[in-house]
Amino acid sequence: MSQGADHPPRALVSVYDKTGVIDLAQRLVALGWEIISSGGTAAALADAGVPVIPVEEVTGAPEMMDGRVKTVHPVIHGGLLADLSNPGHVKDLAERGIEPIDLVVSNLYPFRSDPSVEQIDIGGPAMVRAAAKNHERVGVVVQPDDYPAVLEELERDGALSDATRRRLARAAYAHTSAYDAAIVDWLTDADGEELPPTVALTLERQEVLRYGENPHQTGARYRIAGQSSWWDQASQLQGKAMSYLNVFDADAAWRLAHSLGDDPAAVVIKHANPCGAAVADDIAAAYQRAHECDPVSAFGGIVAVNRPVTAAMAEAMADVFTEVLIASEYDEAALALLGKKKNLRVLHAPPPEAAELEVRTLGGAALVQTTDTVTMDRSTWQVVTERVPTDDQRADLELAWRVAARVGSNCIVLAKDRQAVGIGAGQQNRRDAGRIAAEKAAGRAAGGACASDAFFPFRDGLDAAAEAGCATVIQPGGSVRDQEVIDAANEHGMSMVFTGERHFRH
Repeated sequence: MSQGADHPPRALVSVYDKTGVIDLAQRLVALGWEIISSGGTAAALADAGVPVIPVEEVTGAPEMMDGRVKTVHPVIHGGLLADLSNPGHVKDLAERGIEPIDLVVSNLYPFRSDPSVEQIDIGGPAMVRAAAKNHERVGVVVQPDDYPAVLEELERDGALSDATRRRLARAAYAHTSAYDAAIVDWLTDADGEELPPTVALTLERQEVLRYGENPHQTGARYRIAGQSSWWDQASQLQGKAMSYLNVFDADAAWRLAHSLGDDPAAVVIKHANPCGAAVADDIAAAYQRAHECDPVSAFGGIVAVNRPVTAAMAEAMADVFTEVLIASEYDEAALALLGKKKNLRVLHAPPPEAAELEVRTLGGAALVQTTDTVTMDRSTWQVVTERVPTDDQRADLELAWRVAARVGSNCIVLAKDRQAVGIGAGQQNRRDAGRIAAEKAAGRAAGGACASDAFFPFRDGLDAAAEAGCATVIQPGGSVRDQEVIDAANEHGMSMVFTGERHFRH
């Protein structure tokens, strides 16, 4: 670190998150550093007995306008931005009596937690950016997690290396970028735009994964800066590290499990698609019924349940190769049984958060859309056939519809007694999706429900549902041949509901 003619190295410390800042300042002082600070940080350091030079003593200008103007001053920014290898800069410092500042420790108010005009910081981002710009000389620390490494390097070497200052500068610009993004989002929300003219995404790496979609690819899980994901509170209780597809499929499973209503529910996901889903009176039965939908596809699948895992459920899983299991709680006896499956990854997690926007990259472009939500208000469903669904059939329609909304298009889902019994996913035409669902159901759909994520363009899809034994159908409607399809349902003595809402998923 540099030092002026009459002063030891100086650190400007001004933080919202005061985690570890007192220890940091004490150890800097022990190394011979001077601490400049202001406001609440200065008070906290002074109360802890740390010698502090008030910012106004350095600038000769007390803060004004209720703190809006405090560190925005030539003495501060000159001390940060001076290139000491430039004689002109050194001359300017000397003529104005400015001492260099060698380290900035600052983190900004978490704007998303309580946004308002008064929480828009000006001086903080300005000095963080100034220090980061001049990182060839100045260190800047915006994360308390970096304090130990910075102190260790200073105590060992007496200065921060070029590589460390560069790494810290990058983190600083990411910090101010995320802060500005939060302000942009707040102003956007005030305008009420669902799809704003700009979308500012700052992603923070949270976990390096075993590999990407394939072993030759690298992968990592990131978090949107300033936002919380259920993954941030999730913990892995056993098993190997997660891969990209483990995370992708686990997220799909966890969200679907929490969308199937209030009763015990279980889902099995394979390659992003449900291959089993069921609701029952207890979680062991729900899991067994979900697995029964397609035992072949469930091999190596992801299981998620919306109830604590019991010993009975763990026993039911004993002979099934499963990649990941997710639940909110586990009985001790269940964990003991699951512990025998060394390759099983067991996750403990809170409920998933709701997402507002979905973003999909396209090389140098991106597609952005609002999140697809499934409307389950039965009062909006329109029965379009002569026959009306019974209460039990409506329960099957509801399960099939919820599952279909999370299956890749084109899709057909067959359900009976609140159990998915046949799922045809990701087909280029609806006939093939229906054929696959019927083959997997193998007669178990008799008297049950058929869900189609989009309208039937021809009556052949409806005929296939009838051949599978379905007694009721749910679909969006909206085809020019709707009447032809309705007539076919009436011919077969089936009931049919139009939701008016399509759920394509790609």
